[in-house]
Order: sequence, then structure tokens, then C-alpha cells
Amino acid sequence: MTATASIEGVEGWLTDAQAARLRERAAAVRAGGRIVEIGSFRGRSTIVLASAAAEGVEVVAIDPHIGSDRGPQEIAAQPALGESDHERFLANLAAAGVADRVRHVRKPSADALGDVDDPIDLLWIDGAHRYGPALDDVVRWGARVPDGGVLAIHDAFSSVGVTLALLRAVTLSARWRYVGRTGSLAEYVRAPRSAASVARQLAALPWFAKNLLIKVATVLKLRRGPWPY
Repeated sequence: MTATASIEGVEGWLTDAQAARLRERAAAVRAGGRIVEIGSFRGRSTIVLASAAAEGVEVVAIDPHIGSDRGPQEIAAQPALGESDHERFLANLAAAGVADRVRHVRKPSADALGDVDDPIDLLWIDGAHRYGPALDDVVRWGARVPDGGVLAIHDAFSSVGVTLALLRAVTLSARWRYVGRTGSLAEYVRAPRSAASVARQLAALPWFAKNLLIKVATVLKLRRGPWPY
């Protein structure tokens, strides 16, 4: 089953090209390894990760499903909507045949650190996009990725909060090397920083500025179209 086919009809903002990249990284995790997802929504990326993971790889999905931080401009908690998301999440995983491959931790990521063992071979972050929570996820969860492990994060160089968190904690870090991006999905490996990797990230800043202009125009209803991902 391809990444595109497995998530057909499942709501979310992960593009097909991003799903393909995420699937490749998940498939590279060896048996006995661990994949952690922060921010599952209705299971679009969860299905990609679980369907690609080898036997013996633990897949952990962390999402409190309280109806907050669901998408653009949806920040406040909405319990009824969160419960609906949770039900759809479980149903989508079951329909894709991966429900038994995923351990769901229904907590905010900041409260779930004790529910997951080290190390984390692939960390996929698509949780709250505000600066504080995004920085907390990158720093605290990212610290648990070993040498050679992968950090993938959505809405990089698209969301203000996520981008600022990356610039502060990852871009100039001596321990993260930028691999590249597919749209707003940025990939890093736990390895010594290189000048070239820093330059490639900074080169994305004009694209970031363009995305901000698109978002402003969308909010002001001067533009119709999809939110940039």
C-alpha cells in the first residue's frame, strides 16, 4: 500500500509528497527502534508512519484530542470537537489496518515525556504551532533523539511559532544537521552541524516571508486558496 493510498480520505494537512518522505524515514527505522509522533489529529500521518514501520518498531502517537491546536486559527480547546477527532482517529487507524501498530498516548506532549522510553529514532512533530509549545517539543523531545536519529517537523518555514523555535533551538545548534525539506516538512539528523546545512536553512527564509504574506492575505480575505504547507 502506498503512502498516498493509505491516507486517502483522511483529514489533515500532510501533502502526498510529504507523506512519501515521512514514509521513507519510518521504513528506515530498524526493528527494536521507536517512532514518536507529536500531534496526530485524525491520523493522517500516523497511518503513514505505522504502515511503513517494520515489525518490532514501536510507534507512539501523542495527542490529547481536546479540540485545541487543530489547524489554522484553531487554538482554544473545544472538548466536543476533540472527542470527535479522537473517534475519527481510532476509526481511521482501524480502517487502514494499523490500529494494532500504534500506541496512543492521549496527553499533551509536555505531560507525556514519562510515557515514552528512550531512544527515539524518528521524531515527527506536528503539534501546537505556537512558539512556546513548539520550542518545548523541539528541545525536550528532540533531546531524546540519538546520534543518527531523525527529527522531522511540519510547518517549518511556514508557521511563525515553529520557524522561530527552529531558528532558536536547531538551526544554529551544533548537534543538528539540516537534510532538506518537502514543502513545509523539514528534516534534520542528529549529527554535527555544518556550515552548508545552516546556509540551506537560511535560504528558506524568503520562502517563509512569502508564506506569511499568503497567510495574511488569506486571513484578510484578500485571497482564496489553501493555507501554505
